[in-house]
Amino acid sequence: MKVTPNARADEIRGFVGDVLQVRLKAPPVDGKANEALVRFIAERLGLPRAAVALAHGAGARSKLLAVSGITREETHARLLG
Repeated sequence: MKVTPNARADEIRGFVGDVLQVRLKAPPVDGKANEALVRFIAERLGLPRAAVALAHGAGARSKLLAVSGITREETHARLLG
């Protein structure tokens, strides 16, 4: 997943190749964008915040999230639906 902070709105832009493009209003300061990303994705997936965790990329724009409770196919469908 590639995250762009300081956007006008929180939104999922879709996939470019295999990479999901996400824009967030939160600034990349003190972990605010990372926390906003986890909350935003959990909300979009209809899962509790605890079901989504940042697995890799805390200091980078490329991130990997760990999602529990639903399959990869369900995750893609809910994010893009």
